[in-house]
Amino acid sequence: MALIEVQVPDIGDFKDVGVIEILVKPGDTVKAEQSLITVESDKASMEIPSSAAGVVKELRVALGDKVNQGSVILTLEAAGAAAASSSLPLAGGGSGRESSNEAPVALAGSTPPQPSPARGGSETAPASTYSGPADVECDVLVLGAGPGGYSAAFRAADLGLKVVIVERYATLGGVCLNVGCIPSKALLHVAAVMDEVSHLGDLGVSFGAPQVDIDKLRGHKEKVIGKLTGGLAAMAKMRKVTTVRGYGAFLDPYHVQVEETTGTGQDKTGTTKVVKFRNAIIAAGSQAVRLPFFPDDERIVESTGALALKSVPKKMLIVGGGIIGLEMGTVYSTLGARLDVVEMLDGLMQGADRDLVKVWQKMNAHRFDNILLKTKTVGAEATPDGIKVQFEGLDGTKSEGVYDLVLQAVGRTPNGKKIAADKAGVAVTDRGFIPVDVQMRTNVPNIFAIGDLVGQPMLAHKAVHEAHVAAEVIAGEIKGDAALAKAQFDARVIPSVAYTDPEVAWVGLTEDQAKAQGIKVKKGLFPWTASGRAIANGRDEGFTKLLFDDSPEAHGHGRILGGGIVGTHAGDMIGEIALAIEMGADAVDIGKTIHPHPTLGESIGMAAEVAHGSCTDLPPQKR
Repeated sequence: MALIEVQVPDIGDFKDVGVIEILVKPGDTVKAEQSLITVESDKASMEIPSSAAGVVKELRVALGDKVNQGSVILTLEAAGAAAASSSLPLAGGGSGRESSNEAPVALAGSTPPQPSPARGGSETAPASTYSGPADVECDVLVLGAGPGGYSAAFRAADLGLKVVIVERYATLGGVCLNVGCIPSKALLHVAAVMDEVSHLGDLGVSFGAPQVDIDKLRGHKEKVIGKLTGGLAAMAKMRKVTTVRGYGAFLDPYHVQVEETTGTGQDKTGTTKVVKFRNAIIAAGSQAVRLPFFPDDERIVESTGALALKSVPKKMLIVGGGIIGLEMGTVYSTLGARLDVVEMLDGLMQGADRDLVKVWQKMNAHRFDNILLKTKTVGAEATPDGIKVQFEGLDGTKSEGVYDLVLQAVGRTPNGKKIAADKAGVAVTDRGFIPVDVQMRTNVPNIFAIGDLVGQPMLAHKAVHEAHVAAEVIAGEIKGDAALAKAQFDARVIPSVAYTDPEVAWVGLTEDQAKAQGIKVKKGLFPWTASGRAIANGRDEGFTKLLFDDSPEAHGHGRILGGGIVGTHAGDMIGEIALAIEMGADAVDIGKTIHPHPTLGESIGMAAEVAHGSCTDLPPQKR
């Protein structure tokens, strides 16, 4: 028997993720690819599998620890053959863009993860066979109508294919448009205006205290949703995309049965339809994680319930210090709620550099009564006075609080196990992820998968690009178009944005990741205290930061590796940095690109000038 170290494999564009659950203990016998620990990023959680079978000898991680690729999880007493590989990659195939003449560091910490069967231990079941009749036939069936699903359906239709989309809700758009990204931004905009107005008194413009009509505000949110979802329905009709409403589940690799639904919710009618397809794209998304010890009470909600905006609580608890919870906390705080937030890790908004988060936290300190870091939520009880919640610090400290509303924002879990994928022979991991290759193809050649259920990050903008790839590959194969058939998902980076106030946005390699990986970078940081537009807006608390390759291996290329922005409209500007990374730009490329003045966007060019040493809008740099 050999003693090996089991390490964290490649987890893509996620570094310094926190350990929130340990699933094994010394003495346990584990199988290869069995889950060992659960880690949490800013948006979701994932389980890390074992690379070998054997007996656990020693744990090397504890709850609350931060781990990266290569971190040792445990030592395992395994057979000699198993010791040959002590970590299995979670990324499948890379970005498809690397070549021998490119500096490898340009992609370090940035390549989007492409899950492989190693994640969580996936198993392939023998496919079933369905020989009954079909009610509808098509070239492409898309299961799920979120941003990924409707984008896949529309792209396939635009390429001349007959498309059917299956969606259980009354409207297209999925979680994002109906109960996620869009309604939350509608409310965040209102909160931002209210907060902005409150500061104008210092400038000589005073308004009365805001009078909030919660019903009208809820109606505004619903109007925004209706406008977008109605537009999607019209575009589906224009493209002759057939919508079948209901729950879809595979019968075999070429048939899906749909339990039809009706009304404004998901009420089943008792009738079914069978759709026969040549190809399928699974876009079934994810759902919010619910902690098992919370009671069933209307005062305990996840993001969908929070967006219902039934009332404004006096005291609100946010369980989980990631983006979703902090965005909703911003809305409720501006409307009058006092906030507590509890987070197992040692900081809020994990994933972003701490200097970005520090600016946000200073600006938002007034919203919170308590920020409980390195603390677990261990129990809850529904009482007439509110939800009584028990906390335990990682140091053993215990406390409790009573809340009018509790928001669970501890991540999302994929829906891969809810669609009878096994009947189609599609491999699904024990966590519900569906492994795919760079063309978004599953282990079943005619079935593809996209979006949340193929892996991190669980973001709509990632799903849309994956959707286009899957649709193009299918169209290329059906129509004999070699160029389309070669389509791949090869994004170097995927930006992240917290739509709080101020906004926090980042993309590519972070400064924390560079330090952890030993990558030498040159930083260009432009403070907004030197931005004419930010000063004029009365919002000069932010800054723009760019990171350029300064390692010996770069051979002087100095290409941009990452960047972050904290401040108003940060999310609107981060796309330029993403484009610069995709194009392999350096500080001169960005700095000599003429940005309009006075704008917040010119801070990107000035940050590049700072890195280059040519910025004249700051005091001279020491030589």
